[in-house]
Amino acid sequence: MTAPHVLLTNDDGIDAPGLAALYEELTGVAEVTVVAPTDNQSGTGRTRTHRTTREDHPWGYAIDGTPADCVAYGVGGLDADFDLVVAGCNHGPNAGNYVVGRSGTVGACIEAAFLDTPGIAISAYHAQDFFVHPPEEYDFGRPAKVARELLVRSRSTVVFEDADVLNVNAPVDVPESPMRLTEPHHDYAVDVEHEATERDEVDIGKPREGDIALRDVVWPGTVGWESPFPADEALRERYPEGSDRRALVEGEVSVSPLTAPALSVETGSLQQVVDGYNGSERARERAHEEQRRDDET
Repeated sequence: MTAPHVLLTNDDGIDAPGLAALYEELTGVAEVTVVAPTDNQSGTGRTRTHRTTREDHPWGYAIDGTPADCVAYGVGGLDADFDLVVAGCNHGPNAGNYVVGRSGTVGACIEAAFLDTPGIAISAYHAQDFFVHPPEEYDFGRPAKVARELLVRSRSTVVFEDADVLNVNAPVDVPESPMRLTEPHHDYAVDVEHEATERDEVDIGKPREGDIALRDVVWPGTVGWESPFPADEALRERYPEGSDRRALVEGEVSVSPLTAPALSVETGSLQQVVDGYNGSERARERAHEEQRRDDET
């Protein structure tokens, strides 16, 4: 079997240590071309821009745009056939369906899936510190090895006939951590405050008069970079077995198989709504026709 050709990207920027760890690990088993953002694009999801610029990089190219831009350019703009897109290692976990939905790391692989290329999105967390922040103080070697193993092992299976994207969260600090098949857990709320405070200054600058604070509550009870998984046995029950967040509580590798297109679902209730709408439309048409005839006579 010939070595696969991998398009490697991320959302933390082309100079991020997580991407460097992946590049070093994957080049041992694949031909790797890097197309990554020039700077940090965290939280951009599958956002695309319409114009960009490209700079040469020793590993490939830096794109002034989002991770999805990088994939669109790599798959559509390079004279190459890629077997797989790998995105990461992200500097922090992407677990829970809301976080997954807005993640630039996962968004890159979703973009790839729409372009008929499967993807592995790999994110790193610390079992005690949780967020790997600042990233320069952490070793991304373990998550990178997990990505390599998934790449190699998936090549001998039909996993990507069923899934478009593997969303993976791997600890940087747990040696020989087991892997768990998971699904993204729903855990999201939003707080709206009509006066922004100094709490937001780190992320969006000093508050201005009239600012409204829209705060995601994706890790309940936490502020900033603190760990949402304190040493509290009761917390395990918050996240059920089989969820990606429970795997993180346990210090395991979570792997969630995802599909990219929004899939339709069968629902008899909605069919009743459609039938009722159509029946009402036909009734209105008959009434309108009868009224027209009355007017003519």
